[in-house]
Amino acid sequence: MAVKIDRKLVESAVREAVRAQLGRDHAQAVPGAPKMVVHASARHMHVTQAALETLFGPGARLHMAKPLLQDGHFAAAESVTLIGPKNRLISSLRILGPVRNYTQIELAFTDAITLGIEDVPVRNSGDIAGSAGAYVMGPAGMLTMKEGVIRAAIHVHLDELAAAHYRVKDRDYMKMLVRGGTSVVFDRVLARVEKGMKVEVHMDTDEANACDLAHASDVKLYRG
Repeated sequence: MAVKIDRKLVESAVREAVRAQLGRDHAQAVPGAPKMVVHASARHMHVTQAALETLFGPGARLHMAKPLLQDGHFAAAESVTLIGPKNRLISSLRILGPVRNYTQIELAFTDAITLGIEDVPVRNSGDIAGSAGAYVMGPAGMLTMKEGVIRAAIHVHLDELAAAHYRVKDRDYMKMLVRGGTSVVFDRVLARVEKGMKVEVHMDTDEANACDLAHASDVKLYRG
């Protein structure tokens, strides 16, 4: 008896496997350079306390599911459903903590295509004025976002010592070489310098896929 293969199920399994692979940290191995990781950030949401309570009810708080590299930052147990044009959905959109003073959703370009949002701008985190909007559904209510949906620009978190090593200051642009089967140079990596930060590059899953980050043989960050 022939077995009928569900093509959509197979494609979904492949996508999840790719996301899991791309989500792994990739450590830099350059003698003398500060210890660094490059992280492919899957789509996620940041919320204000007011937005959190709209979605999860009065007095709601975020519960840690997994700590992230930077001290005090974490992937929360809470997730929501993102609703785009023509009722296209992305379910289980993870919220990252702690709460912030702005609400923002960070997507990759392919996520925007899935949702049917035509114009999701590339922005630095927090620069949400005039960006795309969406509806977000939580267990306790619906949040209407008139703006705040962006594609986060690739950036690197640095402490003061690492910034001095690379001879950059806050908001300078750096370059990053990812060497492998498809070697790629990112030439607008925003430096975000803050005391106590670990050296960490954030890119989205599309960028990680383009440079084959999971199989990179070398990653080098340098002054632009």
